Amino acid sequence: MANLTTKYLGLELRNPLIVGSCGLTDDLVKLKEMENAGAGAVVLKSLFEEEIEIEMKKSMDNMSAPSNIYPEIFDMFDLDTVEDTLTKYLSLISEAKKELTIPVIASVNCVSASEWTYFAKRIQNAGADALELNVFLMPSDFDKTAEDNEKIYFDIINKVKQEVSIPVALKVSYYFTNLAAMLQKLSETEIDGLVLFNKFFAPDFDIHNFRVVPAFLYSNASDLAVSLRWISIMAERVKCDLASSTGVHSGKAAIKELLAGADAVQFASVLYKNGIDYITTMLNDIKEWMDESGFDSIDEFRGKMSQAKSINPAVYERAQFMKHYSNKF
Repeated sequence: MANLTTKYLGLELRNPLIVGSCGLTDDLVKLKEMENAGAGAVVLKSLFEEEIEIEMKKSMDNMSAPSNIYPEIFDMFDLDTVEDTLTKYLSLISEAKKELTIPVIASVNCVSASEWTYFAKRIQNAGADALELNVFLMPSDFDKTAEDNEKIYFDIINKVKQEVSIPVALKVSYYFTNLAAMLQKLSETEIDGLVLFNKFFAPDFDIHNFRVVPAFLYSNASDLAVSLRWISIMAERVKCDLASSTGVHSGKAAIKELLAGADAVQFASVLYKNGIDYITTMLNDIKEWMDESGFDSIDEFRGKMSQAKSINPAVYERAQFMKHYSNKF
């Protein structure tokens, strides 16, 4: 019988399927449903750095906003409920650890290494097994160089690691001048894992009411191609664990990410489409494929199709379409 146990961030997982941070993971009842359906771990819905900073502002009775916060943020958050939000978040961590047997990973969406990082210790004290930092800096500031933006990632890692001893993963985008080199440098810090890649808010235009509205709230199966390429390229070339994210909509997609070299596979959008019980279907598909392929454990095939093990590594870096492709990889 196929054995799906694995390790991620130093944590023992019964399988590599992790429910990623999303609106479904902020409710204890749903978290228990995910565990019952077979999830290997869960990442709680992200807190935002701005929420933590606002609580600090309130607690210090200082009405001037921290320098890194855009004024518009105060229209997005209700100042009277932010502190309650943080308290509830810590309570959710504690309650989840009491009720669940699978690892519970907290998450913070951040854009700076400012004073918010103190809150990481409170997350650890609440019982989180690990912390995922969802970091993205929109490369739209004309006054900042690529080096300026990249430095912030390292500053965040350093400050958070000073606060906690639990494993820390960094969830990043592919918006870097030299992505491969950047991922490798990040892996050489004290982080325990890299998650490739985060899903962004995308703006769209309501042409009748002249408003900016959200678009593409959920990932598509075709989004798998981006993380699959880069997990394949970075496998065996980083000094930390790798998790894939965005575009995993089936057990087959999860298998592909594991073949590429992922230590764990995150997903969320597919659960909105098919329900939480679909985790069981994904697991059964992986077990069935392993039995048919003659694999007893994930370690037997993890990274089997990574670039490092390919006889034709150039195919992983091809960006332009050709008339014919060779199938001899």
